[in-house]
Parts: sequence; structure tokens; C-alpha cells
Amino acid sequence: MRVALVTGANGGIGKLISLELIRAGFLVIAAMRNTAKQDELVGIVKNLGLEANLEIVQMDVTKEEEIGEIKGWIQSRFGQLDVLVNNAGYSQGGFIEDLTMEDWESQYGTNVFGVIQITKSLLPLLKKSHKGQIINISSVSGYFGFPGMGPYCSSKFAVEGFSESLRLELLSEHIFVSLIEPASFKTGIWEKGLEIGEIIMEEEILKRNAFDFAKQASKNAGNPFEVANLVRKICHEKKPKFRYRVGKGANSLWFIKKLVPWSIIERIVLKRLNKS
Repeated sequence: MRVALVTGANGGIGKLISLELIRAGFLVIAAMRNTAKQDELVGIVKNLGLEANLEIVQMDVTKEEEIGEIKGWIQSRFGQLDVLVNNAGYSQGGFIEDLTMEDWESQYGTNVFGVIQITKSLLPLLKKSHKGQIINISSVSGYFGFPGMGPYCSSKFAVEGFSESLRLELLSEHIFVSLIEPASFKTGIWEKGLEIGEIIMEEEILKRNAFDFAKQASKNAGNPFEVANLVRKICHEKKPKFRYRVGKGANSLWFIKKLVPWSIIERIVLKRLNKS
């Protein structure tokens, strides 16, 4: 039985990924910062009669000591790790001039350094697998910098660059690194990203329109099961690709960014944001 560790597994996409992999026959180590939120996942797994395929562990991806403890536990219990899904993350909303350095440090601590730290720590266990896989959950925000989302977008840009380097470093060792770049999906990640909007509603029109755009994207977001289903498929591929885009508009946004001159893109965006 292949062993997979999923971070941020207490809810949203992480919970669904854990369930999909359990259904697919994996033993899933569901890592949660707050294990008090495990009841829903545990309940569903029990109803499926697959309790033997789930292990719940407490782990904050920003805490090196906790990561080290989980690494030691996996080593002694299983001897190796086959799949690492770096899913834990959140979205810090707000315009750059309004955000504190603490906001930036917190965003990067989870979304970037958390990914790097857990990957580096668990890499020796992945190398013991006959086919190790690392799947990093990025975003369309990893290739398009949306206004009002500077910390989140730049953190995902960093994850993209990190993953490219990692992919090339590990391919010769038969460890496949993949990026998933989802469009908008209905998950709790929107909560922190949109809370800033309540503060800026009375400010200049550009900020109000940026918030309204993000709010509308949240309302029209897709079913996160699409992402979980994609993770399962990637785990069964003989030679997984590097990039996978999923969700409404993900592919079209990619091609726009690659093919349309930036001067045209910024004119379109600014025209929309300055619309009264």
C-alpha cells in the first residue's frame, strides 16, 4: 500500500484530496494544524469502512520541530513515503501599501517556507520509494498577479519557481514533482483573502472594484472535488507531467498571459478596475 502525506487536510481541498486517495487505496497521513477539526474527515472515512487507511497527525508546516517529529514517526512506522501533497496555505488579501510586513511574513511562512521546509525534511523518505511523488498545490495566481492579492500571488509565483528547480533536480532519481494550478474553487481560502474588503469599501474606486472582482470570483468558484480528482489521477500516472491546470478559465488565463502583450493586458485590467 502506497503511503501519502497531505498537508492542510482538515478541510477544503486537503480534506477532499485525502478522501480521494483513501478511496484509491492509499494509506493517507492527514496532517492538520488543528486536529480538533478532524471529525468530518474521520466520520466520512468510517462510513466508507476504510479507517485502516487513515492516520491523523498534528503538524503546523511553519514549525520545524513538529515536522521533524512527523518525519521520525513516518520513518519508524512505514520506512518510506510515496507521495507528498503540499496543500496547506491561505490567501492574504489587501493592497501592498496597506499591508504590514507581518502580513507578508505570515503569508510566506506558510505558503512558501512551509512548502520548502516540509519537502526538504521528507525528501529522504521519498527517495526510499520506488516512485516518489511531490504534488504542490499552486494557483492561477502563480502565473498572474491579481491586484489586491500581492502576498498570495507572489507566494505562489515562488512555489512555481521552487517546483521547477525541484523537478529538474529530482527527475534523475525517479521522483516526479508536479504543480497543480487551480482556478477559483469554493474553499475556506477565500475567507482571509476577502475580509480586507470590508475595510476598503469606502476607499478609492480601484480598490472597491478589485474587491468586487474577487468577491464575484468566489461566488462563481467551482467544485473543489475537481482538484482532488486530479491529484488522484496524477498519483496513478506512470510519468506525471509537471504542470496541470484545472478549473474554469485556468487554461485561457495561461494562454492570455503567454501570448498577449503585457501592455494590452494592463490596459484591460485597469479599465475594468477604474470603471465607475
